[in-house]
Amino acid sequence: MQSANKYSFLSLVRMGIGHSSTLPDVLDWQAIKTLADKQGLTAVVVDGIEQLPDAKRPPKELLLQWIGEVFQSYENRYKLYLRAIAELAGWYNAHGYKMMVLKGYVCGINWPKPEHRPCGDIDIWLFGKQKEADAALAASSKFHDPSSKIDSSHHHHTVFDWHGFTVENHYDFVNVHAHKSSAELEKIFKQLGQDDSHAVEVNGEKVYLPSPNLHALFLIRHMVSHFAAAEITLRQVLDWAFFVEKHTKEVDWVWLDGMLDKFHMKEFVSCINAICVEDMGFPVNIFPSVQFVPELKERGLEDILEPEYTSAEPQGFFPRVIYKYKRWQGNAWKQEMCYGESRWVSFWTGIWAKILKPASI
Repeated sequence: MQSANKYSFLSLVRMGIGHSSTLPDVLDWQAIKTLADKQGLTAVVVDGIEQLPDAKRPPKELLLQWIGEVFQSYENRYKLYLRAIAELAGWYNAHGYKMMVLKGYVCGINWPKPEHRPCGDIDIWLFGKQKEADAALAASSKFHDPSSKIDSSHHHHTVFDWHGFTVENHYDFVNVHAHKSSAELEKIFKQLGQDDSHAVEVNGEKVYLPSPNLHALFLIRHMVSHFAAAEITLRQVLDWAFFVEKHTKEVDWVWLDGMLDKFHMKEFVSCINAICVEDMGFPVNIFPSVQFVPELKERGLEDILEPEYTSAEPQGFFPRVIYKYKRWQGNAWKQEMCYGESRWVSFWTGIWAKILKPASI
């Protein structure tokens, strides 16, 4: 990636989230747009462009096209996202189940403009009632369409469609079959997941939120699992940064630091914190520690912006398996950064996980 395009993109993101930055006089707008789309930050980059004088903005026709895309793909979709969450929570509330939302929605509410964070799946936790709730939902009139079904072929959650959004209904917070450490972490997540003292209303329906400690540890482990396996985006880094900015006084940082040490995630988090401060412009004092190895942080940032091995895989069973193996070997440096266990033990653990759920191969 050309350093000028990377610098311009990062500068526009900083400006889009309300932080100061500077830009060169000449920008490759198409390269910036491509990068923004890949990182899920098109709306944020448009927010950054709005801070520029007219002379530095992209051509008017191109800018209007981007603004239209933000309105349709981000802002309108966010309204539908909220409606889907509220209607799903309403069904569970009416049938005696408590619905906690993980990741997407609960991350977005920490953003300056929640509607400018891309909407993905709806991840939920039903306080251990996933199995019976799935059975009740499948038998209800909400699933009158014969094509609708609840898919149980995945690890740690079932999957179903709800008003145009994919719902992942978690019975485990993480895939306990992927790494030995995940099973131990899952016990901690389950304990933290019993806390029902955090809630908001979405379109008049009560929706539960994870506690700050649960959200912090879960966000980190989720980033770790995706980064070590394939890739993460700068949007996920911003999820962490905005969470810390809003909840830094509510997190038990001594406890969390102990968890990061125990599960070998401290080096990864230190690099992410450094990206938040050095490249995204967040104040250093909201993070408990920003001690890092500069070379490793820069390598991590480069991989986030342009991963060597992406999550996209070739068609066909054998090409896909070969690519997965090459990616696993190529990402050895990330696995060693994120996990304290043997790579080969994790490899065979992962093979067993695929055997248990062949659809995940």
